[in-house]
Amino acid sequence: MYYLIRQTLVPTEFAQLKSSGEQYVAVLTPAQWAVQKESFDMGIDIEPQTGEIHSTKAEVNYDSLTGSFSIPDRSNMEETSRFAFALDEKGVVFIDDCGMAQQIIHEIKRTKKWRLPSLERFIYDFLEMIINLDRDRLESYDSELSKIENLIEREDAELDSVERANEIRGDLRILRVHYEQLLDFTQELEENENNFFKPDNLRYFRLFSNRIERFRDTAKAVEDHAVQIRDIYKAHTDIKQNRIMTVLTVVTTIFMPLTLIVGWYGMNFRYMPELDSVWGYPVIIAVSLLVLIGSLLYFKKKKWL
Repeated sequence: MYYLIRQTLVPTEFAQLKSSGEQYVAVLTPAQWAVQKESFDMGIDIEPQTGEIHSTKAEVNYDSLTGSFSIPDRSNMEETSRFAFALDEKGVVFIDDCGMAQQIIHEIKRTKKWRLPSLERFIYDFLEMIINLDRDRLESYDSELSKIENLIEREDAELDSVERANEIRGDLRILRVHYEQLLDFTQELEENENNFFKPDNLRYFRLFSNRIERFRDTAKAVEDHAVQIRDIYKAHTDIKQNRIMTVLTVVTTIFMPLTLIVGWYGMNFRYMPELDSVWGYPVIIAVSLLVLIGSLLYFKKKKWL
């Protein structure tokens, strides 16, 4: 697909793309790029990476910029859309066989109309589309973590809730790395080493850099919140275990003297005077009750119960 950058993106043919002299956007498959790359007449000495793409980055060529995008799927952070690009002052070519670049461009074509169309403005809107819903997602993560924290404070949290907090932390870590790569990418564009971009239009890249920095900082703060929740849950679990151990210790301590009494009078020596006493059994019961009640009162006074 080929587009001219006018007030909106206008679909066109390759022949018109070259003859119009207007800035353009193209989306090609790796096979199409291999056939047509010479026709775009870009001074490429670092070939766009169309195989294994691991990150979002931009590399300065003699007379072009090449690089790649690695965009986590917001619904499943383990899945990633990867595509390459090549860019000069005349336009940008996306080399994409996953459909992500075409999807973003279609959305830009559907929703954007520019008073001052330019390649810089298109790139800004393209980058904006990548993070379009991330503010709501980060706020949703923070809200969900707050609910989990409240459950923990009320001691209603299940292990699944903590596992969910760990999942959110993993997603945020992926997002934070993604934002850092986007920040490096945008700063490379703002450097404008090859003078592809008009100085007045560099403000678009500064604007996006500022925004992505805020997103990165927010993601880091929410990630720290997820870590705090894990620590809070562990602390509450330790407190629960300590309470259980305290109760078991108190019960064991209470029954130690009773066990001594039972063991003592369970020996049944022939000349034990209490064996023949009418009051022997009631006295032992009374002594045992006194030991039990006295121990409970003592532990209550010491606030061990």
